[in-house]
Amino acid sequence: MEKKQTLYDALISYSRTDMYPFHMPGHKRKPLSFPNPYTVDITEIDGFDNLHHAEGILKEAEERAAALYGSERCYYLVNGSTCGLLAAICAAAGRGDKVLVARGSHKAVYHALAIQGLSAEYLYPVITANDLQGQITPEQAETALNEHPDIRAVVITSPTYEGIISDIAGIADCAHAHGVPLIVDEAHGAHLGFGGGFAENAVRLGADAVIMSLHKTLPSFTQTALLHLTSERIAPERVERYLGIFETSSPSYLFMAGMDECVRMVAEEGEQLFSDYRKRLDAFYRETEDLKHLHVMRREDLTPEEAYGWDDSKLVIFAGQPGKSSITNVKRDVGSSIYAGAGTALHERLLHDYHLQMEMVSADYVLGMTSIMDSDEGFHRLSAALHEIDRELAGGPAGSLMAGLEAPESARAADSQAAGLEAPESARAAGSLTAGPEAPESVRAAGASPRAQGFTAQMYRSNPREMQIYQAMELPYKEVSFAEAAGQMSADYVYLYPPGIPLIVPGEIITEEFLERIRACMRNGLRVEGQANLSAERIKIVYF
Repeated sequence: MEKKQTLYDALISYSRTDMYPFHMPGHKRKPLSFPNPYTVDITEIDGFDNLHHAEGILKEAEERAAALYGSERCYYLVNGSTCGLLAAICAAAGRGDKVLVARGSHKAVYHALAIQGLSAEYLYPVITANDLQGQITPEQAETALNEHPDIRAVVITSPTYEGIISDIAGIADCAHAHGVPLIVDEAHGAHLGFGGGFAENAVRLGADAVIMSLHKTLPSFTQTALLHLTSERIAPERVERYLGIFETSSPSYLFMAGMDECVRMVAEEGEQLFSDYRKRLDAFYRETEDLKHLHVMRREDLTPEEAYGWDDSKLVIFAGQPGKSSITNVKRDVGSSIYAGAGTALHERLLHDYHLQMEMVSADYVLGMTSIMDSDEGFHRLSAALHEIDRELAGGPAGSLMAGLEAPESARAADSQAAGLEAPESARAAGSLTAGPEAPESVRAAGASPRAQGFTAQMYRSNPREMQIYQAMELPYKEVSFAEAAGQMSADYVYLYPPGIPLIVPGEIITEEFLERIRACMRNGLRVEGQANLSAERIKIVYF
């Protein structure tokens, strides 16, 4: 009987390939100084403190992180930003309270709503001309807070997965004027505020609680994050109570030591590291300016109405110019044209032909994550690959980029074996497909979505709501076919992953149009997740 490859074996094999990581974690698999983990893996023994009652060495480590970012208190998180979001939201609002939430929030935010029994009012982001979810504005927050004076907290995500930044200072001022705290999911922004031309972090911009994943954009182990408090608007005692619930009682000292070393590195070497990082990023953007068929997004692609700021450490690479594809334009039966397969094709070419692993693929773009640990060699490899693909595309709009999807199975299998792992799923999907014409100039001027008919605008728009999430989750449910589900109340979250933003949540009505959009996502190879077997067109509904 053939011995199956273990995860350990697969990781070792993978580490010996030339696959370059344009994805998290931010250490980019660089061999930083760290001992054999088995020699330093301990528990709460004498002299090493207790994370849930930090009084010694761990308290000092958290204080160093607070000083680095400018917060009053900082808590180490070894369950990722997820447990920080759960703790902060539950601490800020009591059972039955109402909160104002950006609809583009991570699923952890929605889980907090359900756990704490909170009612939600949603802020919907503008959809950009290139069909990304854009910013939330202070004006939106002000309007909602005036309409709902019983709101107890505001929850915003900034930066987004694609790096779009909202006006955190403006939203904080608005929230504080109404006497409520601002919680910012800054999971993708742990690198902000340290020079290199990057925006300031939300801690220093007035947010009351900021949750950031060190592992996403800085050299730290996967699963490590920080929760910052900057005021007394959210009681630290309540935060600590909920951290005791949501964070493991056996925190990894390996993770915490890695976090401490990450903080030390940024504090002592950050000025030079971020200066060098900026030079690499600027060089990459200069080198890719001349692409004719592919397009690397730049700040000028976003209007002030679409984005207050943009974090250009996120490489958003369109398989065509923004708003159009030079690869394929396939007519689908969901009421509009959808550019199908272009992003997946580009992802496959970069992966299999150039051994460049991107963070995420959407229908018409791929996303690369970068950090201070990226190398000149990595950026040059990506630039060279994009230029070679771009030249091939000059020979015909349906040319060699799609060929990356059509390679014989035997060839692709051989390529996977050479990498030491099965090839990753081709659709590590984000919530974006491109469809429909641009809105008239008058609509753009009014600040409405410039792609009001685009796929993202339709997928993430408001669903009819029958009840709050926590109410729906307390009711009986069953799994039914899509045909039976139309017109019924969802008992489940359905989301594209990554980034894990729900398309529908419990308590909202499943419409025929919504079901068609889900089918379109699956036809385009996007990764749609829920508790039911969505690929078999099954979904969970509430029933009485």
